[in-house]
Order: sequence, then structure tokens, then C-alpha cells
Amino acid sequence: MTVIQTIRGALSLRRPLARVGAVVSALFLAACEPGATGSGTQTGQQIDPGQPVPVALLVPAGTGNPDLDWLARSLTNSARMAAADAQGATIDLRIYEAGADTGQAVAMANRAVDEGAKIILGPLFADSANAVGNAVAPRGVNVLSFSNNPDIAGGNVFVLGNTFDNVADRLVRYGVRNGKRRILMVAENDTAGQVGARAIERAIQRNRATLVGSTVHPVSTSGIDAIIPNVASAVASGNVDAVFVTANQGAVLPYLTDRLAAAGVSAQTTQLMGLTRWDQPAARLELPGVQGGWFTVPDANMRARFEQRYRAAHGEAPHDLGSLAYDGVAAISALVRAGNRNALTTSGLTQASGFAGVNGAFRLRPDGTNERALAVATVRNNQVVILDPAPRSFGGFGF
Repeated sequence: MTVIQTIRGALSLRRPLARVGAVVSALFLAACEPGATGSGTQTGQQIDPGQPVPVALLVPAGTGNPDLDWLARSLTNSARMAAADAQGATIDLRIYEAGADTGQAVAMANRAVDEGAKIILGPLFADSANAVGNAVAPRGVNVLSFSNNPDIAGGNVFVLGNTFDNVADRLVRYGVRNGKRRILMVAENDTAGQVGARAIERAIQRNRATLVGSTVHPVSTSGIDAIIPNVASAVASGNVDAVFVTANQGAVLPYLTDRLAAAGVSAQTTQLMGLTRWDQPAARLELPGVQGGWFTVPDANMRARFEQRYRAAHGEAPHDLGSLAYDGVAAISALVRAGNRNALTTSGLTQASGFAGVNGAFRLRPDGTNERALAVATVRNNQVVILDPAPRSFGGFGF
């Protein structure tokens, strides 16, 4: 069976964005209606920074799913590493198995607060994080969820995951600086694709670029085939500087870029941009259609150091999302170490200078979303090349 046949088979299934698939690839997870949202809301617990700070970590353990068990283990180990690194602050880290069920996550969150938790890290899934936020809001506890879904952010819920808005803004801003102002958007018609599309539209508006057109396709080979002529025609008109694709489903990127290249649309003729990682899995680097395309990656040096430490300590590689727990504990530790009684309140968590995380600098915003410093990368000769390094701080970064 050829690679293209394999891709066709995968796409023909028209699989929805499953929970485990979302963890591994697009990360976006559908949410219930958020509770108390909006910027400017002051939430969270006051603490005594001279005493141990009880922090509850909700992990997706106990499901029997190997990938979720690995992720739960990575989150736990990473959080403990950060707590051990917290010189000048004492973090009383407490682990709770939230599974993948909303009811279980809420029960564990309530138990954690009953047992004295001043802040909650997790859970993973957006619907669970939303429900946990609603459950503990009357008790004045903030939630740093591992979701990247901005729809649940606000009030007492913050998202630590890298959002589509961060990626889109970074790429469009870099594109505008390099003369790529007229952008054609190609998006899937699933939930994550449409959330990604809205993020791209906001980034285009924010950076004063121009959306010259957009096309939406079903997650199927026939759906992709149907839009290729229109994309090729638009590019041939000379009015398109870049084609920005969401390609959130794992099998979409290889097939879409292959069909576009066959129609004369590639980075050699018109710049391609992607909302997802084009270097994962590593086999993607050999695809002809991704050569020259732009995507974002975290600070590679900081990530490599973390992974080296993790492997040495635990004898296995960390899950890609495990570092979010390190980031959360590290941020809390930095605020406690500074002697801030309001470290875990909205005003403390949203300090403008941000924090140094495993994946680079990041900061939380009053509306519950986050900003992460990202590098712009491309693929040349089947290798990842950094075009514009990730900034190390937010001074003059232009957020």
C-alpha cells in the first residue's frame, strides 16, 4: 500500500476529532458553555507565601487508555520536577486522578478544595475544565487548565495550552514583515478547523493583512479534491501572497499539500503557512508538499534541556503536553517566591512580564487566554530550519 493510499484510507473514515487524537495532534477540544467569563474579573485565593502552598494537580489517570496514562504520568512527573526546582517557595503538590470524565473531574476538584487546595492545575479536557471552573468558582479558586480552547477561558478559568490564536498571530505578523499580506485561507469544516479559521481571521485583522478569500472542505479526500481547482485558480490570479491552512486532522496535511503541489501550488510559488506542527511526526519532513512551508515551534533549546532532564530522571520521554504541568507549577512558584500574597489571584497570575516555561516565555491574560513566545520554522531538505527564533521575553515583542 502506498503512502497516498494510506492517507486516502484514513481520510475516507471521516473520523471526528476524538479525545486521544486531540491530545496527540490538534489539541483543541470542544467545550460546554463557560460560566463566569470576561476580562477584568478578580478571582483566586490569597496565600501566605512563607508557608507551603497547597496545589492540586488533576491528571487524566485511571482510564485504562495507554496514551492518557502516559500523559498523566508525564504531567505528574513534570509538576514534581517544577516543585523541586522551586527554590525560595514551597509547593505542596497533591495529585488527583480526574480520568476523562467530567463528573469525576468535578468530584476530584471539590475534594481537592475541601482538602485545602488554593489553586487547581488541570484538568485536560475543555469540557471538564469548564465544569471544574464552574464548580469551584463560588469557593474563590482559580483553575489553570491544560486545554488550549479559548472558549472556556475567563472568570476563574485559564488555559495553559498553546492556542490557535498564538500560532496564527505569530505567522501572520511574520508574513506581513516579509511581504506576505494577501492571504488565502483553507480550513476543515470540523470544530477545530472552524475555530482555527476564526483565529486566522483575527490574526489577519490584527496585523493589518488582507484575507483575499477562504475555502472550507470536508475531512475527506473527495472534499479536498473539490476545493483544489479553486485554490489553484486564486493563486494563479497573482492576488495571493500566502495560503494559510488549518490542517488540524493528522491525515489532512500530507494529502492536501500533495494535491496542492500537483496543481502547481507550493512554497516555491506561493508561501504556505500551517496552523499545526509540520514536523510531527518526523516522517512528515520527507513530504514534498511541506518543503518551504511556515509553521511555529516552541523554543527548541529550552525544550531539549527539559526532555534531557526528564529522560534521565524517569527513563522515558515525556508526553508532548506534560510540560504544561511544569509551566503551571513554575509560574506559581515564581509568584510565591516573590512574596506575593495575591500570587494565585487574577492580578498575580496575569503579571505583564510573564514566566519562563519549558516551551519558552509565556504569560496569562486577564481574559483567561495565554500568549506564548514561538519560533517560526520551515522545512528545507527534509530538515527543520528556524527562520525567526522565539523571543526570550515579552519586552518589545509586540503582543
